[in-house]
Amino acid sequence: MTALVSAFARAYHHRHCEEKVFDDPLAAALLGEADYEEVARSMSQGISFFCPGFSGPPEEALRWVVDRQLAPTPLARSAFAEESLARAAALGARQYLLLGTGYDTFAYRQPGWAEPLSIFELDRPAVLRDKLNRLDRAGIPLPSNLRLVQADLAGPGWTGALTAAGFRPGAAAFCTLLGLIYYLTEEAFDGLLAALSPLLSPGSALAFDLPVKPPAGAGGREAVQERLAQGAGRP
Repeated sequence: MTALVSAFARAYHHRHCEEKVFDDPLAAALLGEADYEEVARSMSQGISFFCPGFSGPPEEALRWVVDRQLAPTPLARSAFAEESLARAAALGARQYLLLGTGYDTFAYRQPGWAEPLSIFELDRPAVLRDKLNRLDRAGIPLPSNLRLVQADLAGPGWTGALTAAGFRPGAAAFCTLLGLIYYLTEEAFDGLLAALSPLLSPGSALAFDLPVKPPAGAGGREAVQERLAQGAGRP
């Protein structure tokens, strides 16, 4: 669910915002119009949850929710990650590893400088099967430098599945962990880094985002975040 909402935020930003923080022209195609409209309707109808007392038409409610709640984190982390990837590639990295790739679209809109990269998208089998179905419906081809790795980061065998797909631990790589650490305990994150470390040679880089509690007096933001987490079954 959270991966689809993140894709919706990128799609909405591409369609409706002239000043692009991060531009993803494929997110809407990957979602499909039916899912795009369903998420949009759900978010605009839930404006009272996000902003009690809001008054305005549905399109203004949706813009408020997207700009203030849905989009800032996905847009910022994707922009940071892809700018950092470009620098890493210029410095010699030839592998791009996306852990928990979700509905990321970089591989399907990659610029020319990314062609020498071997791109590895790793996620749970159900997520990748759904992503493949969506790509097929949208008529988006799989690039030749992409490898899809079906594995669960919570299980013991994901590193073996990754190397079996062609990932080379001895070659410099750029790796992302975006939107994942929110759901991990500190111990689980330590274990993930310990498993990842032998795969990343000197000269490699890792980009990730992590939750930070808002400062005291940040208004209702923390309460909204807690209610969202509980509503999603992720307290």
